[in-house]
Amino acid sequence: MAHWLSLQPDGAAILSLHVQPNARRSEFAGRHGDAIKLRLAAPPVDGKANEALCRFVAEYCGVPRAAVTLVGGQSARAKRVRVEGADARVQTLLEQLDCAPLHS
Repeated sequence: MAHWLSLQPDGAAILSLHVQPNARRSEFAGRHGDAIKLRLAAPPVDGKANEALCRFVAEYCGVPRAAVTLVGGQSARAKRVRVEGADARVQTLLEQLDCAPLHS
């Protein structure tokens, strides 16, 4: 399993992300070291990027926004996000992110 993805015994998944705010559009952009790079259209002001990050991950995984929480890196580009209820479908979606080109 990839270093950026940790499946928890309680059925959650923890993702390590490298976030680039103020991008043209929000999108996953491949690997970035031991993380997945995520470009976010939101600015890093007043928590807007963190909220946009959680909304984007929830939408990608097809889970409610409340199922996604930021558990580390509130004011950094390196962030850890917890996705509750990461069933097999969600795990497959997340693992597909590892197939994108490597960025450093």
